[in-house]
Amino acid sequence: MATPDPRVDWEAVEQSPEFMELIAARRRFVLPATIFFLSWYIGFILLAGYAPDFMARSVYEGLTVGYCIALTQFVMVFALGLMYLRRSERSYDPLAEAVVARALGPEAGRATSTPVAGAPAAGAPDASDR
Repeated sequence: MATPDPRVDWEAVEQSPEFMELIAARRRFVLPATIFFLSWYIGFILLAGYAPDFMARSVYEGLTVGYCIALTQFVMVFALGLMYLRRSERSYDPLAEAVVARALGPEAGRATSTPVAGAPAAGAPDASDR
């Protein structure tokens, strides 16, 4: 496990406007997405428990409503995961880079420069450093 960088004032980072915006932005997505998915899942469980006749209805040659709804759980996880990744690339990563730039000060230019695809950023640990 990596040790925290002693040059960084972590309490100041936590109080910085960039960090607060990053946390707020993530929370604005994660909280509603979690509530939505849990509601979908609990709805499925409730239907399975309290509407077994409905869930047992055949949709197509042995495929039931229950199986169809159960399979949508995988679709929901995949869709929410893709939505999070897209939002992360557009919003969270730039905010995180701003937090790092503020935390490291003048050193941030070297540490957060955009690397060549597949190459680690300057100053970033690679597999040999672990």
